[in-house]
Amino acid sequence: MRTVVYPGTFDPITNGHVDLIHRAARLFDRVVVAVAEDTGKAPMFSTDERVALVRASVGEESNVDVVKFSGLLVSFARASGISVIMRGLRAVSDFEYEFQLAGMNRHMAPDIETLFLTPAEKYTYISSSLVREIARLSGDVSAFVSPIVQAALKERFG
Repeated sequence: MRTVVYPGTFDPITNGHVDLIHRAARLFDRVVVAVAEDTGKAPMFSTDERVALVRASVGEESNVDVVKFSGLLVSFARASGISVIMRGLRAVSDFEYEFQLAGMNRHMAPDIETLFLTPAEKYTYISSSLVREIARLSGDVSAFVSPIVQAALKERFG
């Protein structure tokens, strides 16, 4: 069984993330969406809230599991029997950082491969940080996130 892990903070999960999850679900027997607990960032939503929002946004994909994890991603992948890490690339600007991460992961775990996927073109400009900012300023984020995430953002920002 080929399993891939798609890690992230997903704060909040966007339609671009969901697109990548659905693409991976067609390529792999199992997709593990791993929501990071210790991100070095100050997430707007708790880990449990982010897990619930990811689950609700992904829908009924039978081969997608959503879990939380802490610590090194390669340690989580190895302990879970996962040999492929999927990372999303929206634009060339993402590549340098993602390439550096892939190199570090390969150094720590040469048996784990990194796969890069790009979302559909209509999602390439969407980022969680931009969505948060638009929502914070009472803008319409309905084109960027699922209705449940839109409602959670609206509740969070009043």
